[in-house]
Amino acid sequence: MELNGLRVSRETQERLQHFAVLFQKWAKAINLVAPSTLDDLWHRHIADSSQVFQINPQAMSWVDLGSGGGFPGVITAIFLAELRDGWVHLVESNHKKAAFLRTALRETNARGSVHILRIEDAYAEVGECDAISARALADLDGLIEYSAHWMLGKENCRGFFHKGRDYLREVNKARGRWEFDLLEHKSAVEQESVILEVSNLRRLV
Repeated sequence: MELNGLRVSRETQERLQHFAVLFQKWAKAINLVAPSTLDDLWHRHIADSSQVFQINPQAMSWVDLGSGGGFPGVITAIFLAELRDGWVHLVESNHKKAAFLRTALRETNARGSVHILRIEDAYAEVGECDAISARALADLDGLIEYSAHWMLGKENCRGFFHKGRDYLREVNKARGRWEFDLLEHKSAVEQESVILEVSNLRRLV
């Protein structure tokens, strides 16, 4: 099996397939993603989310903010299972979504845990990390604010944020309050979309 042009092991493929079955089952009862995107689950959500790990496979300690339906947090945790190393801390305040995330991690033997709390309170419980991810959560300025506890003044922590075609407007807005290094990774899944890699964060105002 290939995802975004890269080979995926049979074990990881089986984990991803089991996750997809679980997701479809739970999505009938709770709103995990926009219903209009369910028919394109593999391309729109699973393949898209897998790009975060593919960009930064060396990171072993992840924090996934507003994990919701498990994108990209559970997908990253599934890839880490193949390495038998690393961990993803999934932060989700909604109890129903958190129950799904815990079920998905357990049944796929993925390397992660769920923290049912507000993002603002997560740093005190989770501690330091190598990488932060978030998808469909907030604009870039808001994501950087959420990530500030982990990233401010820490060269080794990077943020990886999925963004759509209007990402430059968000970058310009964020630069009004923050100084940071930025790498734009063009999406292999969604045309005109990117994954923004943010590092060396400093607060301006």
